[in-house]
Amino acid sequence: MEAREQPISVAPVSSKLEELAPGVSVIVPVYRSERTLPQLVELLAGVLPVLAPRHELILVNDGSPDGSWLVIEQLAKTHGFVRGISLMRNYGQHNATLCGVRAARYDICITMDDDLQHAPEDIHVLLDKLREGHDVVYGVWVERRRSWWRSLFATLSKRAVAWVMGANTVRDMSAFRAIRTQVRRGFRTFDGPDVLLDVLLSWGTSRFAAVALRERDRAAGHSNYTFWKLVKTSLLMLTSYTTAPLRFANFVGLCLTVFGVLAFGRVVYIYFIEGSIPGFSFLAATILLFGGVQLFALGIIGEYLARIFERASGRPPYSIGHTTTRE
Repeated sequence: MEAREQPISVAPVSSKLEELAPGVSVIVPVYRSERTLPQLVELLAGVLPVLAPRHELILVNDGSPDGSWLVIEQLAKTHGFVRGISLMRNYGQHNATLCGVRAARYDICITMDDDLQHAPEDIHVLLDKLREGHDVVYGVWVERRRSWWRSLFATLSKRAVAWVMGANTVRDMSAFRAIRTQVRRGFRTFDGPDVLLDVLLSWGTSRFAAVALRERDRAAGHSNYTFWKLVKTSLLMLTSYTTAPLRFANFVGLCLTVFGVLAFGRVVYIYFIEGSIPGFSFLAATILLFGGVQLFALGIIGEYLARIFERASGRPPYSIGHTTTRE
C-alpha cells in the first residue's frame, strides 16, 4: 500500500504578525473638526502601518454641527482603515470616546483628540511604555500654554480624578491614552449618561503609567472646555464615582455638633456663674453657622439624588445614528 502523504500544518503568517505586533485601534471623538480631519487621517495613514500590521481608525462624530460627518464619510470611502460612527446628538467627549472603545476590534486602543495637538508620531512612545506591563498609559505634557486659572483648575481636577481612581502613579492625565482593550471588561455593564472614562478605566485595572510629551499647537479652533464645563466635570466626578463628599459632609456635621455642644455648655456655664446669657449676636452667629452647614450638606445630598435620577431614568451614555462600518 502506498503511504499517504500527511498534510503539513503551517501557522498563518498573520498570527505571527499579531503575536509580534498586536492590532491597534485609534479612537478620535470628533466635534467641529472638518478642517483638521483630512490632515489627521493622512498622518495616521503614514504611522499606523509601521506600528501594527492590523490597525483601524474610529472617528466618532459627537453631534458636530459642522460638516464633520460628511468629511468622515468621504475619508471612510478613500481609506480602508477608517471607520465612522455618528452619534444622534452631542453627548460629550468622554461619552463619544467610550463608544469608540466599545467598538474597537483590536488589542490596543489609542484615544486622541481631533485638533492635531496629539501627534500621531508620538503613539509609539505610549506603546513602548505599555509593553512594560501597564494596562493604561497617559501622554502628559511637559509644558502647557494656557491661562493660569485654567491650568490651576485643570491641575486640581486631574489630581482629584487620580485620587478617585486610586492611581498613585499618575498625577496628570490627558485624552492621549494607550489602553489594553481587555480593560473595557471592567465597565462592560456600565450604562448611564454621566461618563468619566478615566474613572471607568480604574474599574478594570490598577496598572497605570504616564510618559512626558511635548504639546503641539492646535491646528484650528479653540478648546470647548470652558470654566463652567470644568466645574461641571469636577462635580460629575465627585458625585458619580465617589462618596467622599458625603463623608466630608458627615465629618463637618460631626465637628460642628461637637462645637454646638461645647457652645451650649459655655452658655449654661455663663448663665449659672454670671447670671446672664450673651445676646443676639451670639444667637445669630450660631444660627447662621448651623444653617449654612445644613444647606451645604443638603446641597451635596441633592447632587447625589440628581445622579441617582439620571441613572434611574434609563438614559444611555450615547445613541448611534449612522456608521460607515464595512462588513
